[in-house]
Amino acid sequence: MLALVIDDSSTMRSILKRYLRQMNYEVLEAGNGREALQRCQEEQDIDVALVDWNMPVMNGIDFVKKLRSQREHDHVKLMMVTTENDADRIVEALGAGANEFVMKPFTFEILEEKMALLLNPS
Repeated sequence: MLALVIDDSSTMRSILKRYLRQMNYEVLEAGNGREALQRCQEEQDIDVALVDWNMPVMNGIDFVKKLRSQREHDHVKLMMVTTENDADRIVEALGAGANEFVMKPFTFEILEEKMALLLNPS
């Protein structure tokens, strides 16, 4: 499985990358939404993207909307990974096309549980 981690914080990308590798994912990184869109064009086999909300150049919600407008990426599961915890923000993200939502800070166990929900919905 191939995951794309999108966050402007190199520390957060590193944490997510380490957790995902423990779950047996290959991991690509992007520092903002525009860079992430480019990665998605270059690598068609991305299964899941973990998306920060607040980033420069292109924020996470704009990335989600743009990716969802491109039919060739319909298969990519999107998880917002953010400090945004307002109910309206969660509704906005899900309405834009995100599949799941996890709040920072989080533990390995929480991320693992959310990834299971994301990829194996019941």
